[in-house]
Amino acid sequence: MCAAVYVLSTVTGYVLTSALLLKCPNLLHRRKRETFLSRHISHRGGAGENLENTMTAFKHAVDLGTDMLELDCHLTKDEQVVVSHDTNLQRVCGVEADISSMTYAELPPYLCKLGVTFQKECFCEGGEDKRIPLLRDVFDAFPNTPINIDIKVNNNTLIKKVSELVVKYDRENLTVWGNSSNQIVKKCYKENPQIPVLFSLPRVLQLLGLFYTGLLPFVPLKEQFLEIPMPSIITKLQDPSRLTRSQRFVAWLADTLLMRKSLFQHLTARGIQVYIWVLNDEEDFQRAFELGATGVMTDFPTMLKEFMDRNGISKAQ
Repeated sequence: MCAAVYVLSTVTGYVLTSALLLKCPNLLHRRKRETFLSRHISHRGGAGENLENTMTAFKHAVDLGTDMLELDCHLTKDEQVVVSHDTNLQRVCGVEADISSMTYAELPPYLCKLGVTFQKECFCEGGEDKRIPLLRDVFDAFPNTPINIDIKVNNNTLIKKVSELVVKYDRENLTVWGNSSNQIVKKCYKENPQIPVLFSLPRVLQLLGLFYTGLLPFVPLKEQFLEIPMPSIITKLQDPSRLTRSQRFVAWLADTLLMRKSLFQHLTARGIQVYIWVLNDEEDFQRAFELGATGVMTDFPTMLKEFMDRNGISKAQ
C-alpha cells in the first residue's frame, strides 16, 4: 500500500511539474536570444515565381519584404561555395554531372523552365538570369537579410568555407545553417558554435520522444530553429487516389504527431523559432500560423505576403 502511494505521488508530481514547465519553460531554461525573427520565408528565393536559387529570385523576394531567404550550398571542384539545390545538375541544367566535378567557370546555366518541387504540375519559367550564384554574391547583395543555409553534402571543406564567409561578412547573427543529417549539423556546430543550427531529422525524432514522454521541459536544447514539413501536404503533391492506405495512414500519423500547438508554444517560449515548409496555398498558411509556427516557408512569396497583409499577421520585428 505504501509503495503504491509512493509511486502514485511520484508520478503525479512528475506529471504536474512537466505540465508546469511545458507551459512556463523559463522557470528552468533561460530564453535563447533571438537576433532576428522570421515570419515570411522564401524557399530557394521563391521557386514558384522565379528560377530557384538565382539572384533574380532572391532580389524579388527581398524587394517584396521577405524576412528570410532559404537556400542550398554545394562546393565546386575549385572549392567555390555555390548556391544550388541538387548535387547533380541534370534536373536544373540538363547536364549529367555533379557540381563537385566542375569548376565554377565550367558550371552550365539553369534551364529556361524548372519544375516547382512542392507544387503539383507547376513549372517556373525564368528570364535572363540563369547563372548559379556564389554564396558570397548573395551575402554581398543582401547584407541585412537573414539567410537560412542548407549544407547539402557532408563535406568538411564546404562547412569550413561557409563558416568563413559568414564570419567575413559579419553574419553570425543573421544566419542559420544545418541539414537533415545529424552528422552535418554536429560538424556545423563544432566548426562555428556562434552560428545557430537547425534540428536534424534524428534530433526532431528525439524531440518528439521527449515531448510525448513529458521529458522535454527538463532537457536543454542547443538548436535555435526547428524546420519541419507539414505532412498533410503530401495529398496535394500526389493524387490522393494513388496513395496506398498505409501511405495515407503514415501521413496522417506524422501530421498528428508533428503539428502540435503545445509543442510549438513551448519551443517559441524558449526562444526556438519554428518554421513549417514548404507551404504553397492559403489553407496551409492559415493552419501553420494558427498552430503557432513562427514562420512559413513558401515557393510563392507574393501569395504569402498578400495572405499575411489581408489577415493582419504581423511582420517580424
